[in-house]
Amino acid sequence: MMEPEQRLLMLIDDEPAQCRLISALASREGWRTIIARDSESAIATLGTRQGMQLGAIILDQWVPGDDACSLIAELKARRPALPILMLTTSSSPLLAVEAMRAGATDYLIKPVAPERLLQALRTATAVECAVDELQPLTEKIGATLDFDSMIGAAPAFRAALAVAAKAARTHATVLIEGETGTGKEMLVRAMHAASPRSKTPLRTVNIGSISANQIESVLFGHEKGAFPGAFERHIGMLQHADGGTLVIDEIDRLPEAMQERLARFLERGDVQPIGARHSFRVDVRLIACANAAFRDLVETGDFRADLHALLAQTQVLLPALRQRPADIPALARHFLTRIGEQPGLRALGITDGALALLGAYDWPGNVRQLQTTLFRAAVFCEGEALTAQDFPSLSNLIGEGNRRVPSVTDGAGITLFAPDGNLRPLEDIEADVIRLAIGHYRGRMTEVARRLGIGRSTLYRKLSELGIDNAA
Repeated sequence: MMEPEQRLLMLIDDEPAQCRLISALASREGWRTIIARDSESAIATLGTRQGMQLGAIILDQWVPGDDACSLIAELKARRPALPILMLTTSSSPLLAVEAMRAGATDYLIKPVAPERLLQALRTATAVECAVDELQPLTEKIGATLDFDSMIGAAPAFRAALAVAAKAARTHATVLIEGETGTGKEMLVRAMHAASPRSKTPLRTVNIGSISANQIESVLFGHEKGAFPGAFERHIGMLQHADGGTLVIDEIDRLPEAMQERLARFLERGDVQPIGARHSFRVDVRLIACANAAFRDLVETGDFRADLHALLAQTQVLLPALRQRPADIPALARHFLTRIGEQPGLRALGITDGALALLGAYDWPGNVRQLQTTLFRAAVFCEGEALTAQDFPSLSNLIGEGNRRVPSVTDGAGITLFAPDGNLRPLEDIEADVIRLAIGHYRGRMTEVARRLGIGRSTLYRKLSELGIDNAA
């Protein structure tokens, strides 16, 4: 990455208010912004001394003087290595597909949250950033929000879904742990859709995107004049979510002072805004999300054990994709089906060679990274199916050796032995077999029973005896 004094951003936009906002946001991380009001000015700027020092370009879809995609292609032809981010008001991926084919690195849907804009800039300009098809996208492809859309047959994954599906029908607090990209947000929405509160609001607050001195106000609210700058009364997220569900993402980054206050709320169920004389009760179902190392923070004393216990009335641990490689072929085909339904794209198959390549990668960004990698590859694919040649960056990372299509024995098999070397109890093994079958046959219970060689009534009896939810 360039030195701070060389971090120069060109914004191609003719809206003064938006130019001021983006310039102010970028300046937080050392970017100095120069403004080009139209396409001609932008192209001319590339040839100047400042233009040669550019670290990134952001352009608005409605830039005057030229079609946005044509301008992207022109800019990319002149400066191939320069990251280009496009701002658009359209939630349809059609324009994004056209912009990416023209050379855009990423796109953002307006109105853009400050943290999303800054994260997109960080990702696009990071030295260690993956290139080409492995580079993440800021925006997400829309998904069906139910448990049937959670693809995977690995026992650990199906067990997590079983716990989540059972917890969805209760009002208990839930703690979902998993690495970035494992599907925590999707699982939260599936749980909300299956819950008694499905018709009530689902609110989300990300602790990582809020400055420490604002978290209390964001969660609990404040009265007018409660502190310098409190010019108006502010209703906190806990009050906004009254009667519904509040999701607190990155709960592991909650400051210690706020940990104590949140613990008190969970014990008493009342909210007292900053500066208010009295508290009042709210009915909020809380779902917290954290990374997989959350328990380490509790053991080191960096997170309150009492709050952890209150949050983890039900605990769901989503495994990393590298822990369930046999799910990659099913996930890839599922994502390609959804990608093919997007405007500007078409249905594509995928070859065994491509699946072998995908299966040999560790996927540090997990399922989300796999999805965006397939999306980028599909954007540029000219054939009827994705092949290994459609993943050039991945091919360079993996090499030719050690490629093999993942099978059901790779991480999705049944564990026979406990960590101490002894055989696991028969009922535990049987439960894993049933979960594997339910996942493999996508919850079609008649087919599950037939393949296991038992009757439907016997299958449901075993589900009850073994404590397995139908969503397992």
